[in-house]
Amino acid sequence: MIDIGLTKLALIGVVALVVIGPEKLPTVARMAGSLFGRAQRYINEVKSEVSREIELEELRKMQKDVQEAASDFEQNIASSISDTKESLHAAWNDSGTDGAGSFNVGQLAQTLKAKSFRKKKLARTSAIPAWYKQQSGQKARVLSGAARVAKYRPAGQSKASGSFFS
Repeated sequence: MIDIGLTKLALIGVVALVVIGPEKLPTVARMAGSLFGRAQRYINEVKSEVSREIELEELRKMQKDVQEAASDFEQNIASSISDTKESLHAAWNDSGTDGAGSFNVGQLAQTLKAKSFRKKKLARTSAIPAWYKQQSGQKARVLSGAARVAKYRPAGQSKASGSFFS
């Protein structure tokens, strides 16, 4: 920067007073001050714009790095999923074959049916407690139509003696 001290400013003021004259000196000083202020504002705008551009470039670089990391992560996940899928297919194919290498469909179907039956039975028996079934009105046992009729018919009334329309 230009090094201007107090003595240099005083010398410039005296020269300006002699050259310009006392009548025009205040208007020239105001004009010089406004030009100096405009120049300072312009320089500050340029500085802020340069710093914004630098920050924007850094953000673009950071975005590029993050995208690269995300794509690497996605590729790693995809490869691990495909490896797991292959190992599951291999395990499934090995468990579904008998010793000779032929596929034993009957045994596999029977195993799946037994597992399904156990799962359904467990859900029926233990999923909802009996006291809750009684309290909420859910049927704990299923009765056939004949058993329901026999249950709710008075003891003295028989099927033949009671008329439906009487």
